[in-house]
Amino acid sequence: MINFNKNSVFDLKPIEISEVRNEIQTFLIEGEELLCAFKTFRDQVVFTNKRIISIDVQGITGKRKSFSTLPYSTIQFFEIQTQGFMEIVPDSELFIQYANGFTAQFEFKGNVDICQIGKIISTYVL
Repeated sequence: MINFNKNSVFDLKPIEISEVRNEIQTFLIEGEELLCAFKTFRDQVVFTNKRIISIDVQGITGKRKSFSTLPYSTIQFFEIQTQGFMEIVPDSELFIQYANGFTAQFEFKGNVDICQIGKIISTYVL
């Protein structure tokens, strides 16, 4: 389950942009583009050129979904942690601190270019 109220999202695995749920299109504003996407079992996190959007699929049938956004415009700072050497299950992390004190932490599993995610955030924050 993805819930930014709990500050953490774990076990994110990369997916192709084409695999992002179609409902996301209704939330995108003019000029907003999907840059990269990740999933847990049913949930997804999408990085755009404006914000981070989470899709939390709820219930047994998955018909109910909760959408949350974290805009880049209010990021105070962020930190990335790269994968370690010869880890059995490689993972990397992203920690974001917002101006209002809210923090979000993401753990990515597998072969994720965490530096590219850092570059995306830097490009739209600075």
